[in-house]
Amino acid sequence: LMQTKLFIKLALTAAVVFTASTSFAQDTTKRKSVNITSTFKPVLKDAAKINFNASPPTADTSRPRLQYNIPNQNLSMPYQPGSLRPLALQIDTLGVFNNQSYVKAGFGTLKTPYLETGITLGDGKTAGFTLYGRHISSEGKRPYQKFANTNIDATAFYQVKNLEWDGRIGNFQETYYKYGYQPDTLAFSKDSLKVKFQTWRGRVSFHNINQTQYGISYQPEVKMDVFHDQLNNNETNTYINLPMQKSVGRVFEVDVAASADLTHYRPKAKSNINNSIFALTPTILFKTPNAFLHVGIKPSWNNGTFKLFPNVMAEISTTDQRLALQLGWIGYVRKTSYQYLAGINPWIWPPTNLLNTSIEERYVGIKGAAGNNLNYSAKLGYDKYNNQPLFVNDTMSGKSFMVVNESQMKVIHVDGEVGYTIGEKFSWISKVTVNHFMNLTDNRKAYGLLPIEVNSNVRIQVMKDLFIKGDLYAYNGTWYRTKSDEGKSSGSVDLGAGAEFTIVKNVKLWAQFNNIFNNQYQRWNQYPVYGFNFMGGVVFSFAQNKK
Repeated sequence: LMQTKLFIKLALTAAVVFTASTSFAQDTTKRKSVNITSTFKPVLKDAAKINFNASPPTADTSRPRLQYNIPNQNLSMPYQPGSLRPLALQIDTLGVFNNQSYVKAGFGTLKTPYLETGITLGDGKTAGFTLYGRHISSEGKRPYQKFANTNIDATAFYQVKNLEWDGRIGNFQETYYKYGYQPDTLAFSKDSLKVKFQTWRGRVSFHNINQTQYGISYQPEVKMDVFHDQLNNNETNTYINLPMQKSVGRVFEVDVAASADLTHYRPKAKSNINNSIFALTPTILFKTPNAFLHVGIKPSWNNGTFKLFPNVMAEISTTDQRLALQLGWIGYVRKTSYQYLAGINPWIWPPTNLLNTSIEERYVGIKGAAGNNLNYSAKLGYDKYNNQPLFVNDTMSGKSFMVVNESQMKVIHVDGEVGYTIGEKFSWISKVTVNHFMNLTDNRKAYGLLPIEVNSNVRIQVMKDLFIKGDLYAYNGTWYRTKSDEGKSSGSVDLGAGAEFTIVKNVKLWAQFNNIFNNQYQRWNQYPVYGFNFMGGVVFSFAQNKK
């Protein structure tokens, strides 16, 4: 037991000594740290985020094809407006719109007074009013070789919401004398040779400025002319047209039009004549930058007689649109009225009947441009005419013309046009028409119709304030028929020239030379034209400023 206790004491003593020795031997310079080792690693789940980086679109490398509507750059001489309606321009609201008006007056060598005026009112954008008037008369060297023409027209337009209303009212008076009698030793009273026509005319129409929500455009129109002569022959012509167009996408368009052309002719001491034409024109149009196709039909009722006409046209152009091929097969009825016939030949007898002309055309042509200034077109056509009016001298002195009917006739014609324009400095346009009349049924020749006709016009700006122009008219002779003779008149060339020069602000001098070669040609048999003549005068222009 004593040994056991001694052993325990010695073991405890040794343990204490060992612990103390190790404690004194510990490195006190080392920093205290705690190392924890574990196999668990917590990880947070990725939050859902919106991706703001959109994928880029696929690059479009195709070349855009834009359709441009380029207006005709060929300019006409100032103060000879082709339209009496003021042009509705998009006026800059910061600028001032001036309504240009003018008075043109002069006198000529053939006792020719000349007066022309045009006055416009309105802003030219939402409303406008134009008053236009013109008077000219001349007296040649032959007895009764004189005429006088006077016309006055008032036109207006007005925009309200999405509609634009257009209207016109006017009067046109013409006076001629039948000086073409043969032999010229015959004596006639002045009243028996006098021919006087008077026309009252009016027109009303409206159209939507922007298409409806269904892509529809419309423009109904009503025109009426009241025509009479000095012999108390009266005629009323009324024309009603109801067109409508609907766009189907960007390529297709559907057009539908209904028209009525009505004539009521009241010859003196004879039965009244009613002449009517009704027509429908449904059409489908296909339009792309390089192709245009117009496909339709035209059912028509000519005084109750039905006929279905074709109405097909096509135009195919090259990629750069500098050359286009044109094709067509169309038909229509052309109204024959006393007013229409007197507009062609004023020395006719009043007609005893009115037969409308049915026309069917087939043609092929080209049009194009060379460079930036030259444009041209040419067309070859084959036409069929039914009831074409012709003009022959009457069976007495030949001073009057009778209208004879050709029930069937065919025509091969060639039409050409070329123009060259350099801005406002130079403009030249020439047109030629060649007709070959054949297969006539009732007459030997196409009396009074021109086989060849040429028109050429040039305008040059020589200086800033000096413009000169030239006009050339040429034709091949026409066939004529009298009581005892039949033949062909000789052709001729008629050259005219004119000039305008600004002397002070708003004042110009003008001069016009007609028939410079002094050719005594006869467009109508036994009616020689005036020889060389000259006119000159002044133009005063003024403007009303928009306040």
